[in-house]
Amino acid sequence: MIDPTVRSQFNYPTDLIYLNTGTLGLCPKSAIDAIKAAIDEGEANPGTHLQHDERWAQVKAQAARVVNATPGEIAFTRNTTEGANIVCNGLPFSPGDEIITTNHEHIGNILPWLARAKRDQLAIKVFDLAPSPEEILARIANLLTPNTRALSIPHVSCADGRVLPVQAIGAWARERDLWYFVDGAQAPGMVPVDIRAIDCHAYATSTHKWLLGPKGTGLLYVREDALDLISPTCVGAFSCADAVDPRAANFAFVPSAQRYEYGTLSGALIAGLGAAFTFLDDIGFDSIHSHDLTLANQFRDGLQKLDADILTPRPTHSAITTFRLPNIPYADLQSYLMNEHRIRVRGIYEAGLNAIRISPHLYNTAEEIDLALKAIEAAKKL
Repeated sequence: MIDPTVRSQFNYPTDLIYLNTGTLGLCPKSAIDAIKAAIDEGEANPGTHLQHDERWAQVKAQAARVVNATPGEIAFTRNTTEGANIVCNGLPFSPGDEIITTNHEHIGNILPWLARAKRDQLAIKVFDLAPSPEEILARIANLLTPNTRALSIPHVSCADGRVLPVQAIGAWARERDLWYFVDGAQAPGMVPVDIRAIDCHAYATSTHKWLLGPKGTGLLYVREDALDLISPTCVGAFSCADAVDPRAANFAFVPSAQRYEYGTLSGALIAGLGAAFTFLDDIGFDSIHSHDLTLANQFRDGLQKLDADILTPRPTHSAITTFRLPNIPYADLQSYLMNEHRIRVRGIYEAGLNAIRISPHLYNTAEEIDLALKAIEAAKKL
C-alpha cells in the first residue's frame, strides 16, 4: 500500500472521504504550484505564451511514456469529450455507414457520435456489455455488416468499472479493416495502458481524472498512420507546418498530432500536468495500480458481507466498484453518504443501473474504505 502521508500532498478537506476520482481526480500541491509559477512567469514576460516551447515538448514526452506512444502522436486537449469529437467528426464517413458501440457509454463520448450520425445519416449500433471478454467479442461480431466502418469502445466502463478486452477487439478490428477508437477516460493512471498493444487508430483520455492533472486537460492519441485519415475539423495557427497564404488553395498540416491543437491553449495548465506526471512517476504507476486494486477488493469484500448487489464483474474489474442496495434509490444513497458521512461518491444512471460508483485512488486509505462500508451499513438500517 502507498504511504498514507501522501494524503498531505493534496489540499482537500481532512474530514472528506473522496471516492470519486472517476469523475475528477485531485491535483497534488506540486501541480498547483507549477500552474501558479507558470502564470507568474508568463505575466512577467509579456508577449510569451508558454505554448509549444521546450516545456510543452517535455510534458508531451511524459504523456507519451504513460501510454507507450511517441510524442508526435499526442495532442493536448481539454478532456476526453474533445478528443472524441475530433475523431468522430474527422473520420471520412458516408451516409449509411455504421458505428458499433456499447450500452455503457458516457454522455461525453456517445453524444458526439450520435450528433455525427444524425447530421450525416449514419447508424449507431449498440451492444450490451457481457461479463466475459469472449462474449463481448461475440456480441460485436453479431452486429458486423458490410456497412460497418468503425468501433467506439471504452477501455474501462464508466458505469461499472469493468476493463474491456480492448487488445483483442483491436486485433479483431484490424482483421476486418475497421476504424477503432477507444474512450480511455477511466484508464491511464489507474490501469496499465499500452496503446501499441491495443492497436487503435485513436485513443482519448482526460488527464484530470486518474492522472491528477489540472481540470481542463486531456490527451488525444492518433496513430501516426491515421493522422491523414482523421481530418482536423477545427484548425488554427499551430495546425499548419508553414505560413499560409490566404490566396493559396493548398497548405500542409504539421506532420504530427499537433495539427489538432488549434488556437492558444494554457501553457500554465500544461506545466501543471507535467508536475502531476512527475508526482505519479515518483510514486510509481505499478504501486498506484496495486494500491487502488487492493482498496477496491477490500471494498468489494465488505459489500459482500452487507449483501449488496455488486455490479462490477470479476475478474475483469478495475479499481472502480459499482453496487446498489435493494430498495434504496442511488440518488438517496449518494446524498446520504455525503450529507451524513462526508463521503463523496457518484450515482450511476448510465445503462439504467440505478447504482453507486466508488473510485478510490492513491490518496485513499484502508481506514477510509472501512468507514465507507460502515456508512453503507448504516444506510441499510434507515
